[in-house]
Amino acid sequence: MTAKPQSIEQWLSELGNPSADRDYKPGHERLRRLLSHIHPYRPKLRIRVAGTNGKGSTSFMLASALQACGLKVGLYTSPHILEFNERIRINGIPVKTSDLEQSLSHLMPHALAYGTSYFETATAVALDQFSRAKVDVEILEAGVGARLDATTAVPAEMALITPIGLDHQSWLGNTLKEIAGEKAYAMAGCKFSISAPQHPEVAGELSAFNTGLQFNEITDWPKLVALGGHQRTNASLAYAAVRLLAEHELISCDLAHARIAIASCQVPGRLQKIEIGDANVWLDAAHNRHAIEALLPSLKALADPFDAILVFTREDRSLDDCLPLLAPFTRSVVTRCESDAPASALNKQISSYPHGSFLVLGSFITVAEVLRSFAKKSAGL
Repeated sequence: MTAKPQSIEQWLSELGNPSADRDYKPGHERLRRLLSHIHPYRPKLRIRVAGTNGKGSTSFMLASALQACGLKVGLYTSPHILEFNERIRINGIPVKTSDLEQSLSHLMPHALAYGTSYFETATAVALDQFSRAKVDVEILEAGVGARLDATTAVPAEMALITPIGLDHQSWLGNTLKEIAGEKAYAMAGCKFSISAPQHPEVAGELSAFNTGLQFNEITDWPKLVALGGHQRTNASLAYAAVRLLAEHELISCDLAHARIAIASCQVPGRLQKIEIGDANVWLDAAHNRHAIEALLPSLKALADPFDAILVFTREDRSLDDCLPLLAPFTRSVVTRCESDAPASALNKQISSYPHGSFLVLGSFITVAEVLRSFAKKSAGL
């Protein structure tokens, strides 16, 4: 590197890979070599979160609960919505760019030499930041699968498994059983593991690792209505983890405070509401059938019906089978858009219903494009 890049993204672009999940490189050796260049700090607890849907929500809720217990919590999630800093948070606050630059200036020469991917390098930066901050707990959300994911390159004490469905088939397999086998590895080497309710085929694969801890879904989460009733499973999983750690005296915690923290947790990109003029718009990064099915029970409480639901997908995914599921919740025909301009498509719908209610589904990239576009519009740019 001959000159200091102008942004974190420019710095990471030197790796030659995009920030999207297509950057996935299976294996642990590259990252372990990279981690040999950071201070070997080990937190009191390291927790892995894997699964197909709800990983991010569960991770945010768990972090919020542990912070309420007075712990210093490092949270690593992906992808980010607007800025890379969002991936690495300490006590809920994204790390400063100057701190990221400190880690990158040290790690990037080695990352380039070892050929680590964007995600692997980001994981190393997160672990370096947590080490420098000497956090009490690290929460690592898996990127793709678990067995060969960067987040399982370091040992952990606990693993949480969110509901597993079909996704990333090109890397993980074409059946639930194959995908579950990959994700079950998050529990390997962990003293504690808890799984959300799973399809019987999935549960069988998890049994080889699962420590047999009982999961009980809590239905009384009144404040979660605004976030969607489907978040009950994620909230219950996060609470089960806190309760288990408290029972084994690994943390000291007022469980009532932890529960309040979970219920009031705001998860970016998950039924995130914005106002565009007089229109109400909800944005959600649900981009597969499993995630969309989980949203359905929450939709009627948001708008009855939506004036339009826009579903964005990319060229290697098809959500045609989801459109009939969404149709009962919208006044107009559900729109499936494959263009790379979701803000334009949404704008067109708002022009027809300026006081309307809309739901936009897609990846975090879709959510980010809408947020950026309308932030510029609000600023008059």
